[in-house]
Amino acid sequence: MASTLPRLPVFEAIASHDPRSTVAIHSISGRRFAYGELLKDVAEARDRLLMTLLSILAMHSIAVPLSAAFPAPELKYIMDHSQASMLLSSAKFERKAQEVLDEALEATPTFVKLKKRLGGGSTADGSVVLRGPSDGEGGMMLYTSGTTNRPKGVLLPQRVMTAQCKPLVKAWEYSPGDHLLHVLPLHHIHGTINAILAPLFAGATIEFLFPFNATAVWSRFAAPFLSTGNSDLKPPTKEKITFFTVVPTVYNRLLSTFPDLPVSLQNAAKQAISPQNLRLSISGSAALPTPTKKAWTDLSSGNVILERYGMTEVGMALSCGLAPSDRVDGSVGWPLPTVEVRLVDTESGEIIHPGEEVGPDGRERDGEIQLRGPTIFQEYWHNEKAMREEHVESEDGKGRWFKTGDVAVRRAVPSAGHNDAQRDWAQGPMYFIRGRKSADIIKSGGEKVSALEVERELLSLPQIAEAAVVAVSSGKWGQKVGAVVILKKGMEWSESRSGKRWGPLDMRRALKERIAPYKIPQVLKIVDEIPRNAMGKINKKQLVKSVFVEEASGDEM
Repeated sequence: MASTLPRLPVFEAIASHDPRSTVAIHSISGRRFAYGELLKDVAEARDRLLMTLLSILAMHSIAVPLSAAFPAPELKYIMDHSQASMLLSSAKFERKAQEVLDEALEATPTFVKLKKRLGGGSTADGSVVLRGPSDGEGGMMLYTSGTTNRPKGVLLPQRVMTAQCKPLVKAWEYSPGDHLLHVLPLHHIHGTINAILAPLFAGATIEFLFPFNATAVWSRFAAPFLSTGNSDLKPPTKEKITFFTVVPTVYNRLLSTFPDLPVSLQNAAKQAISPQNLRLSISGSAALPTPTKKAWTDLSSGNVILERYGMTEVGMALSCGLAPSDRVDGSVGWPLPTVEVRLVDTESGEIIHPGEEVGPDGRERDGEIQLRGPTIFQEYWHNEKAMREEHVESEDGKGRWFKTGDVAVRRAVPSAGHNDAQRDWAQGPMYFIRGRKSADIIKSGGEKVSALEVERELLSLPQIAEAAVVAVSSGKWGQKVGAVVILKKGMEWSESRSGKRWGPLDMRRALKERIAPYKIPQVLKIVDEIPRNAMGKINKKQLVKSVFVEEASGDEM
């Protein structure tokens, strides 16, 4: 007897793919799962209440992915706030799940231990029938990173998830021939929508290699280009990787570990990430430093990283195009298909219409990015106040706008936007992110400074490995530009002042010819570590409190 599942778009897409093609691979063990197995497994999991993301959707329920790296009290907050009725865990994270259950939750969720699936089952057609409406009531709820406030539950109904996936399939040209290497955590939009659901819609293969380990990733990239005797990987994982989407810290880690690889592995890895083999390498979730982008391009013999812009509440909103000339340094490209974008002047509150990007003073006008369209989330869970504050009604009656809190400029780039295959969306002025309105736009002495711009310049200096630029309170300037940096090993000493540690004066000398004087950090702290979350983001408010504790308003250089 055939099983039944709701006629959700993602299930219809899965059913349309070649049932014999591979949908997922567990990289370390080599276990494989075919598209023909997937819907049967979803139906079985639903019936037995052993629910993965897809089987939760099949039950018209809401999935709340959790990170096992979070401490138990933080997971308790999410469980209580989301009013979760069930906690699912694999055997690997059973102890963590039990810690959460021991935290005196407000409710008593059912604890379900997931069983391992080995794969390799029957792929015969006709075992699952899709019935009913295509718009299910379920979906997914992701929690914001909480870099500015307590994490908010972002409800993404199934229709929104579908709407977020389809523009990516079109813009990034996902296809059944793609083989994506997945090294991201699964509690963020990047790891779920971009790297799981969108590939499922296209019929691509997803290979999971988590948690991230730089040497393991290099080995997997290189495997198809090494002789059998040199590869530590099993034969089933020999397909070349064609699609890689990660955060800047992953690229930095890969670049820093590459010189330590054996020469044979280096040669194979370079071949693997060349444009002829790695079709697309994407970076997001945090700003990509220019030196990182250039280093990857050089190492890969011309594979330019594609940058895009998105957030938990909206999925992906902007993206550079596939043509190398459309991957402009520092830009996140154009609005994706179905996404409406506008800029609202951060000073006057006026909409910056096309052609109004430069003010009377000749300077580019900063504007908050505001979005609307089918990809926008439905609501903040149990937080009507935040919903009111972060939306604004429209004047055209076509729906309210979501205020992202991110600031950008819109700029014409004559060399970009000429790819005939993507001219229906990737054309016109491009967007350049200036930073978070609350944390990355520093108002110092009447001037506005983009923290991200200064960070890019700092990271271009040979002495600096990591950098965060922040606003430090100042009685004289209102705010002053502060920098927190990690120095590269072996570069801690100043060449101009022999025997002395590289410091503020060296920084100012190096930046003097690069950026305007008011943008140069007035205070500098050299540290051993800059805390980041799983997606490489920095909580700058906390960083200021912890690093600039002793700074006074009169200490400007």
